[in-house]
Amino acid sequence: MPYVMPSHPAPPGAPPPRTGRGGLRSRGARRLAAVVALVTGAALAGPGTAAAAPAGPPAAEVRTAAALERVTAFGANPGNLNMYVHRPPALPANAPVVVALHGCTQSAQVYSDNSGLDTFADRHGFIVVYAETTTANNANKCFNWFQPGDTRRGQGEAASIRQMVAHAATAYGSDVGRVHVTGLSAGGAMTSVMLAAYPEVFAAGAVVAGIPYGCGVDVVSAFGCMSPGKDRTPAAWAQAVRDAHPGFTGPWPRVAIWHGDNDPTVVPRNADELRDQWTAVHGLGQSPDRTSTVGPNSTRRSEYLSAGGGSVVEVNRVPGIAHGTPVDPGSGGEQCGATGTQHFIDSICSSYWITRFFGLDGGTAPEPPVDPPTEPTACWTADNYEHVRAGRATTTGGYVYAKGSGQQLGLYTTFVTHTLKESPAGHYVLADDTCP
Repeated sequence: MPYVMPSHPAPPGAPPPRTGRGGLRSRGARRLAAVVALVTGAALAGPGTAAAAPAGPPAAEVRTAAALERVTAFGANPGNLNMYVHRPPALPANAPVVVALHGCTQSAQVYSDNSGLDTFADRHGFIVVYAETTTANNANKCFNWFQPGDTRRGQGEAASIRQMVAHAATAYGSDVGRVHVTGLSAGGAMTSVMLAAYPEVFAAGAVVAGIPYGCGVDVVSAFGCMSPGKDRTPAAWAQAVRDAHPGFTGPWPRVAIWHGDNDPTVVPRNADELRDQWTAVHGLGQSPDRTSTVGPNSTRRSEYLSAGGGSVVEVNRVPGIAHGTPVDPGSGGEQCGATGTQHFIDSICSSYWITRFFGLDGGTAPEPPVDPPTEPTACWTADNYEHVRAGRATTTGGYVYAKGSGQQLGLYTTFVTHTLKESPAGHYVLADDTCP
């Protein structure tokens, strides 16, 4: 909604949001309107969409899950959030917990019905806690991942989510050592918040189309985080995490990152910056130790391993999709989810792989085949402006430099075009004449 600031209702008589194509708005009032729109609601809209759901099949044809259990008294709730729970029919003792955080304009039930998490909760016996924000917090039901009062330990929405985890332990006997968190877009950014503010609570997290912790502190800076993204050193990103809980020395949560290659709303650079943040927190380098392709669409996976050989950080780059949660509707073992509403994209069942990363699948599924040490080569041809927007290059003093190699590409303009080759992930070299 381009007429409201975060945490305030729309003024009476405000005109409805536009439904035309989105994208970066670079001048004056149009840019300011886009700032507000992207942070308060359109952060989940993407090109060619509006806050309302697109035309689609009748409600009766959309796959629906059982209604969630509403928990009205879960303890202190300074963030004014709602708590819902999905519990499998045969819940084992000391069950793990996955906290799920929806995106803007969504609800707990929408996320439950479409993300596929409940499928694996039923299959493997874990609880899903759905935290839900409201229009009283944010006009378009976005978690306030950019508001300092909601992102700090012991405050606001972050504290409410922490209280939900504590309630699950006392009410359902869940295992406090196996608590995980995941979310989409604003929910993905809030996942980063929870991992940083409460690292002792979460064993692992999965950030889907999200943003590093400590990037945005208000509306304008949040817009810059989403597009073109913030380029900071791994050490600077890691320090932001450490500052969220001073004195904590670990063990730090494991982190999986999921991002669409063609996301114009939260640009793919954010996947690189998230990788830089969490590999640095874990004391690892930014070159992957293991690469592979997974799923029916050959999602490119990069893994960063601990000294013991376990995957501590992984980045999953989903080809051909824009902004949303990758799902793969169907009844197969690696399928899940539904596409009956916006921002659940038919591609790969991310919830299947996230469940595996969390270690909640019982270890019965085979490991994906491992490629040679270098990641499959990807080539990108675009103007310098687009290379920067997509996170393949940075700009300094009016010039553009390939990320990783540092090669100069010329002026920061749409009139200069180059081909960049990416190998390994996040390292780009000029390849105008050498890319296949």
